[in-house]
Amino acid sequence: MIIKQNAYSDGLPDFRNLGVTARILVAVNLIAFGAACYAEPTLMRGLERFVSEAAFIEPALLASVIALYGLSPILASMRYLPASSVVIAVVVGIAAALAPALQPYFAPVRGWGEVVRVLVLAALIAMLVLGYLRLRTKAFSPALTEARLQALQARIRPHFLFNSLNAVLSLIRRDPKRAELALEDLADLFRVLMSDGRRFVRLADEIALLERYASIEQLRLGERLRMVWEIDGAPLDALMPPLVLQPLLENAVYHGVEPGTGIGEVTVHIEGRGQRVLVRLANPFIADQAQRPGNHMALDNLRERLELFFDAEARMNLRVADGRFEVEIEFPHVTERPTGQGDVP
Repeated sequence: MIIKQNAYSDGLPDFRNLGVTARILVAVNLIAFGAACYAEPTLMRGLERFVSEAAFIEPALLASVIALYGLSPILASMRYLPASSVVIAVVVGIAAALAPALQPYFAPVRGWGEVVRVLVLAALIAMLVLGYLRLRTKAFSPALTEARLQALQARIRPHFLFNSLNAVLSLIRRDPKRAELALEDLADLFRVLMSDGRRFVRLADEIALLERYASIEQLRLGERLRMVWEIDGAPLDALMPPLVLQPLLENAVYHGVEPGTGIGEVTVHIEGRGQRVLVRLANPFIADQAQRPGNHMALDNLRERLELFFDAEARMNLRVADGRFEVEIEFPHVTERPTGQGDVP
């Protein structure tokens, strides 16, 4: 298996992403604070200088963030170096526009010589922040391969494959049509599991895959598995990472239905909430099965994949209530590929 590791490095991150925006704001202010403290003999003097310089830094920073937000679609179509040059030019241009306007209120800017110094510093800070974001992206790249391999190992469990094939074999003579349909579902499932997992997919496709998987599991477990579908409010056009819902259902069956002796009810609830998508899966909670091997590997893997795709804009919560184990995922409702997220993860 070969997975390209340069997919992230070919473009800039998505400047419309809340996590990217937060990192830019924090990074620039930390750089400015560090520079102010370095230039002054005491920490208190450095803090006073930073507060004074914030009268220029914050308006320029906020204007730059807003401009980059608007330019994100254009930057997404460009290679890294040209796009970085555009970002630096935008930051310097905004600093040049604001420096003369704020000159009477900003003591360190005295004359055009100081303005030029401010523009040079703005360019250097922009390059430092871009370098930080690029290093962070590269730091995640090894995790892409590891996460992908772990996901495949966690999802294609031998017990599921063998039990499913045995269930199909038992149907071949008494119900060949159903056996044929089950084999088609199994083939579709494994085709998706082995496909490129670095592209966004539609929620409708994920739900279709989930229904195929549920059909296979019901073939194995019969009446022991009861599925409750609450998906009428699902925004089918929403884009999401591939193979998110199926591992959640597999986890629910493996840990909440198989170990039990009675009927295990699994609820799948999907709805749109404004500009967000909410997914909730609930299954019976069996206390003595909480530490069953693999109980957290799939969930940790999904949490990492959501972060790689949506950064800080996605969340995942786990809870146990009224004898039920619930997994809740929430992510942005996007209908077009976010910038910087071309062929990953």
